[in-house]
Amino acid sequence: MTIALVRHGQTAWNFERRLQGTTDIPLNDTGREQAATVAPRLTGTWDVVVSSPLGRARETAQIIADALGLELGGTYPDMVERHYGDAEGATAQMVLENWPDHQYPNLETEESVIERGMRGIEEITRDHPGKNVLVVSHGTLIRLTLSHLSGTTVPPLENCSVSVIEATDTGWSLLDAGTARTTPSLETALSGPTAR
Repeated sequence: MTIALVRHGQTAWNFERRLQGTTDIPLNDTGREQAATVAPRLTGTWDVVVSSPLGRARETAQIIADALGLELGGTYPDMVERHYGDAEGATAQMVLENWPDHQYPNLETEESVIERGMRGIEEITRDHPGKNVLVVSHGTLIRLTLSHLSGTTVPPLENCSVSVIEATDTGWSLLDAGTARTTPSLETALSGPTAR
């Protein structure tokens, strides 16, 4: 079984470099173009597209499914983005002014994000045994989950990047982490250990 973890397309808050987290911000036109553009790059045999329930992930999944002629499967609440607490909606400048230590009130812990990411992958695996699944999710959740799976630090991911994991006899193997960047991310701008 192979799973490709795709970060959703761009939103207005991505463009404005705001911490988005669990706030349900829709794709912008650039994000829709990114989703349409990434679909032909998803080479190989895929059986179904699933996603986080947040609108930006679901719309990205729908665009990819339509482009590839695939079934749009269910949503997985465990695959939503990290909750950034009181900092959601804040720009990089606002974060640096208000929380220079990146200790946002009500911030979800990295451990909680990893636990959710692993639980989501397990649920997707149970629901689609032996199938190759495209999972549209969110940058921090994907990055932290991949870092946990691989034992390495995966850097911030751009919108519509694709990372691939494969089931093995002993767990999951990271085949590719979609780390190519064309513009600095908000995570890079913040660069704090809890801002990832």
